[in-house]
Amino acid sequence: MSWWRSITKGKLKNFVALFLVGVVLTSAIAACSGGSSTSNSPSAASGGGDKELTLVSYAVTRAAYEKIIPKFTAKWKQEKNQNIVFNQSYGGSGSQTRAVIDGLEADVVALALALDTKKIEQAKLIAPGWEQKAPNNAIVHKSVAVLVTREGNPKGIKTWADLSKPGVGVITANPKTSGGARWNFLGLWGSVTRTGGDEAKALDFVTKVIKNAPVLPRDARESSDVFFKQGQGDVLINYENEVILAGLNGEKLPYIVPDVNISIDNPVAVVDANVDKHGTREIAQAFVEYLYSKDAQREFAKVGFRPVDPSVATEVSKQYVPIKTLFTAQDMGGWDEIQKKFFEDGAVFDKIQAS
Repeated sequence: MSWWRSITKGKLKNFVALFLVGVVLTSAIAACSGGSSTSNSPSAASGGGDKELTLVSYAVTRAAYEKIIPKFTAKWKQEKNQNIVFNQSYGGSGSQTRAVIDGLEADVVALALALDTKKIEQAKLIAPGWEQKAPNNAIVHKSVAVLVTREGNPKGIKTWADLSKPGVGVITANPKTSGGARWNFLGLWGSVTRTGGDEAKALDFVTKVIKNAPVLPRDARESSDVFFKQGQGDVLINYENEVILAGLNGEKLPYIVPDVNISIDNPVAVVDANVDKHGTREIAQAFVEYLYSKDAQREFAKVGFRPVDPSVATEVSKQYVPIKTLFTAQDMGGWDEIQKKFFEDGAVFDKIQAS
């Protein structure tokens, strides 16, 4: 079955560490962001024409950016004869978004979903139309949802539909507090509406799944703790890039890739107010453009993300399970409509919880 993959036994408890990706706090950025920060230079002090650039991203991208940033700085040095010092901050996408709005002066943000980037736009730090200022509508890499099961998959979980069955404990974060959990919710809802079911059927299905959740943790890291450390639930809704990265780190997990799936599209944007303040617009834009190069796209693929460059996607296609029906947030009305319909106070998710 092309949509099913079972990975052999590993040390599941160590997988939790993947949600703690970060480094020792080395700069004042950490105090603003609540995430972890680092620099690609022993000193962040600029001089002699050197420039600083601050990248704010979400935790699991760090492994890719550690490879990409040195390549970009070397290229810039060769072409412009100028050194660039990168400050980097990594953490949960939602907390990173709040940090930027509250004063973390990011030049570039690479977050988990466009809704987070739009919040920074609404704070008047990013100019409207940022989606058209980078290739591929500013989506720099992608992933899909996966279902991580217990070893041996004792509940026989194979599809989204199995999550609504009585006695199946489902672990997912609360989409009211977790941006990543919104992808989970859309995957569940779209598994019905994108395969011929109406919204009433989708509401009934998702309600049953949420009722099967013993708890709704605040974020993905807490969800991982509940599943792996506390041993609750039979299945954890997670992301393909994270289980691939776990496998690369020796933590092989049993998981299923549903063949009806949500395209988890991860955007990148220049923070206009900050680059104009810092005088870094040219460098920031060049860095964003470099992220779409084949070299950078290969680095994203190495840590489990699906590349958006077609030729690189072909190169690494054997790494990913084929998806029969792939839908996007745009297929579901776009993020403004999604937020209003599902996640605002009194919207669909609140009604599901109330039921």
